[in-house]
Amino acid sequence: MEVGFLGLGIMGKAMSMNLLKNGFKVTVWNRTLSKCNELVEFGASIGETPAQVVKKCRLTIAMLSDPAAALSVVFDKDGVLEQIDSGKGYIDMSTVDPETSSKISQAITSKGGAFLEAPVSGSKQPAETGQLVILAAGDKGLYEESIPAFDVLGKKSFFLGQVGNGAKMKLVVNMIMGSMMNAFSEGLVLSERSGLNPHDLLDILDLGAIANPMFRGKGPAMLKSNHSPAFPLKHQQKDMRLALALGDENAVSMPVAAAANESFKKARSMGLGDLDFSAVHEILKMTKD
Repeated sequence: MEVGFLGLGIMGKAMSMNLLKNGFKVTVWNRTLSKCNELVEFGASIGETPAQVVKKCRLTIAMLSDPAAALSVVFDKDGVLEQIDSGKGYIDMSTVDPETSSKISQAITSKGGAFLEAPVSGSKQPAETGQLVILAAGDKGLYEESIPAFDVLGKKSFFLGQVGNGAKMKLVVNMIMGSMMNAFSEGLVLSERSGLNPHDLLDILDLGAIANPMFRGKGPAMLKSNHSPAFPLKHQQKDMRLALALGDENAVSMPVAAAANESFKKARSMGLGDLDFSAVHEILKMTKD
């Protein structure tokens, strides 16, 4: 199966590489085309525009940074819409709001194409190891056709129904994750300021009811102020903002998420946006009496 892939950031690069290593033919595109070169060494072809990728491939996957980028790739000159037609499928795995997914879906289907939104839960390491969780919604036939690719990219895929449900589920998941990261960071700082050994806290958490891979994986690096980006903080803050907007639409009070969003915004204002979202820990460490 030949698959097109649009967007070679931290996630897109790892996902494209997994497809190549598992026998897929892959044609890649990135706004900065030089980012395609490493994948070419592993057998990928380059499409000079999104339209060129879609023209060549039966299925095209996009993994882009935000709603603006997701819309641009579809609607701009030389974009997806110029070549999508019946017999072709477009899968947007970016994290966007439901309205953006619906707009893209309507445009794709109006040209005869099939559309699936399929945002993922997981960051750099799960992307590299094919352990993402895929949250798909939209065209059921396209979902079933995409299972061989999804089985390479993820450990589990869910079909959640109509377009918009995948985007909503991803925002809920990332809202919880961002809120947890803030609470975890507060706990690490509180333990240290209270004269406790924060490494003991990590061991205790890992043995209790709230043990989880995020605390286990990120805690030791956070204590060393190592925030090499697996999931950039600026993207986490974007997701918190979109989740809060979803809460507004549904009249859901979200005071914990709102406070977490403010922490991420403060971290961005301090120039930490390109670091891992765990860098929110740094602003708490700076807080004095």
